[in-house]
Amino acid sequence: WARRLVSWWIEGKVMNLRKAFKLTSLLIALGAVAFYVSLWVVPLPERLHPPTSQTVEYADGRVAHVFLADDDRWRIETRHDQVDPDYIEALIALEDKRYWSHVGVDPIAVMRATISNASSGRVVSGASTITMQVVRMAEPRPRTMRSKVVESYRAIQLERHYSKEEILDIYLQLLPYGENYEGLETASQVYFGHDASNLGPAEIATLLAVPQAPQARYPSPQNEERLENARNQIAAKLLKEGALPRGMASERLSDEEALEAIEERPVPERIRPMPREIPHLAYRLRGQYPSAERLTTPVERTTQRIAERMVERHRSNIERLGGDHVGVVVMDHRTGELKAAVGNFDYYSDEPGQKMASFDVRRSTGSLLKPFLLARAIDKGVATPSHLVVDAPVDFGGYRPTNYGGTYDGLVRLDEALQRSLNIPFVEMLNRVGVDDFLMTLNRLGAPYPEGPPEAHGLSYAVGGIAASPMEVATLFSAFTRRGQSVPIRRLESGEGVRVFPTTLSAQLSPESVWLVRQVMQKTDRPEFRHRTLLRGGLSPYGWKTGTSMGFRDAWTVGYGPRYVVVAWAGNLDWSPGRQLVGEKAAAPLFFDILEAIDPAQGREYEPPPKGVTSLEVCSFSGHLPTPACEHTEEVKMRRKSVAVEPCPYHVHVDVDIETGEAVTPACRGDRQVEARTFVDLPVAVQRFFDVSGSTVETLPDYARECNMRDRRATIDVTSPPHDTVVTLMRGLPTSDQMIPLDASGAHSGRLNWFVDGRHIGSVRSGERLWWEPEPGRWEFVVTDSHGNAQRRVLEVRQ
Repeated sequence: WARRLVSWWIEGKVMNLRKAFKLTSLLIALGAVAFYVSLWVVPLPERLHPPTSQTVEYADGRVAHVFLADDDRWRIETRHDQVDPDYIEALIALEDKRYWSHVGVDPIAVMRATISNASSGRVVSGASTITMQVVRMAEPRPRTMRSKVVESYRAIQLERHYSKEEILDIYLQLLPYGENYEGLETASQVYFGHDASNLGPAEIATLLAVPQAPQARYPSPQNEERLENARNQIAAKLLKEGALPRGMASERLSDEEALEAIEERPVPERIRPMPREIPHLAYRLRGQYPSAERLTTPVERTTQRIAERMVERHRSNIERLGGDHVGVVVMDHRTGELKAAVGNFDYYSDEPGQKMASFDVRRSTGSLLKPFLLARAIDKGVATPSHLVVDAPVDFGGYRPTNYGGTYDGLVRLDEALQRSLNIPFVEMLNRVGVDDFLMTLNRLGAPYPEGPPEAHGLSYAVGGIAASPMEVATLFSAFTRRGQSVPIRRLESGEGVRVFPTTLSAQLSPESVWLVRQVMQKTDRPEFRHRTLLRGGLSPYGWKTGTSMGFRDAWTVGYGPRYVVVAWAGNLDWSPGRQLVGEKAAAPLFFDILEAIDPAQGREYEPPPKGVTSLEVCSFSGHLPTPACEHTEEVKMRRKSVAVEPCPYHVHVDVDIETGEAVTPACRGDRQVEARTFVDLPVAVQRFFDVSGSTVETLPDYARECNMRDRRATIDVTSPPHDTVVTLMRGLPTSDQMIPLDASGAHSGRLNWFVDGRHIGSVRSGERLWWEPEPGRWEFVVTDSHGNAQRRVLEVRQ
């Protein structure tokens, strides 16, 4: 019985032990499963991915501009693969030697720290891994044992969700460096003035020392000694472990020599300001791409600084001429890349308008677009640069354009008209080319199409009616460097959400017309050295064009060299006029100083003519195809596919009475002794301005009275009033202050007589102006000369 009782008792105990073991094993297994599941169920710390500072970079990767992050901290995006490898090696050696192998907690480091602290009776060593430090920076807690347990759990959790490389990136991003500066890249910029891709030994030790006590060690006069001591201690430790570079490999410095070199280097005394360069462009890009962390532009740092320095140098001249704002664009016409952009004189100034990026503001282009009009006229066979055209007052249904300065040449070659930027010849040209044809050509080259219905578009577009920004103007003028194909300007190389543009726009101008216009644009050197091209021979390496808007509100100069298109604009963004704000004075000096500084053209070979350009014989006087009356000819370059076939409109063969010098016709020649002679038959409007005295040009003499050639040619040209036009009087203003000019020119000598509804109102010399006080009604104006020639105009005056 006793044996049975003992056996029963023993068996019960064994069974209980077995049950307890099974229960314990089950609980451990359930706990392990729960722990593992919790690693995926429990939310991760929210601050693992804080907002970063948006950065704008130069083409070489240097940071140009940094914006505060959304939480008002400076925190530039940092990735381990963009950091100097020597820093990463030193970091691992100092903070977490087994980082690449542990699971978030390092048991060996824990045991070592426990023994070390127990033997010392105080905390002399920690066991925090880099992953645990990430947890501490993302979720700050009091330094207690409970916090250590939570940090260990969180570290293991992070290791399950992220790779070692990703955790290292988070660590480098969250490192505190004093005040509101976080992240290794941020610290490298504000401590040393460069990025973290290339760090020296002293810089590595400094960047490792500050995060251990950021508020006590960040660069400042009061922290200088503490920072220096900490840096030197860390450097000594890392040199002993072989984890810090010892200068150049060829130097083979000992630990003592390397440490001495580090100690001789001063620590940074203060935090540098963040890069805030190219502010106008940076803020424009931030507005376009607000979510992108890093925006890399094609802007070249050196080119940008040259442009800014030149703008500052010319500021006093521009302001003296009446301009308060400026804009510069430099574009590589081979690729379309933006190489420099100056938005105004000083973004950080409190003066009105200085924060506006003028390179993106559309302004009246003045005469900038005349080269495109000439190129289009060549392509349509309407004109060629050698043509001699009329430059005299003209009226297009009430639109009466004038030349800048109010003077006229009577006749002028088109290439000279472009160089001098005369208005009348190009308004006439636009009338022949067609307004909508011209606008569509410009639009396809990159210019904005004017608003409003086509019927509202007028001839003023030849002299500045089109508005465009300096960026758009740069795109337009790239067509003259790319055989008629413009290239859209590209502001970004890379960045989140960046749109990819086509390399070129469709060709709208032929290579031949572009080449012919380039020859004209490159014949004129910079304004202060107008005769330099003549002295050195050949064309200038630079082609350029100025523009001035109505009322002196915009002064432009745009042109190109072997590599760049440069646009310079000066004006007033509030649309107020300047005193002498013209392209040649305000913008051209700035343009040339920039272009000649960045685009030297020494030894450049000039572009040969395209295959479609041929040489044709033209009248030496008019530049048109010669007629039998043209005694002198010369060869000029023309586009073979669209030769302007209009014959010389000026030379004529006429029989002349030898005795009287009068022109006669076969019908009225009679017994006169005549000889056939060649003359230039000038329009009446031209005779008033075109001086033939002292030249070999002979103008057509008057016909003999009996020849009755009154209708042979228009002998009176009326400039004002325009025919069949309505004039509305302004209320409240006396009619004596609303006088209407009567302006006409006669082909014959003598006076001109003006009549209104048959009533004689005055007699004046040819070209003189008479004034008439208007009255409501419909009026007939007649002007006559001494030969009985007359012209009639009808004008309606409304109240």
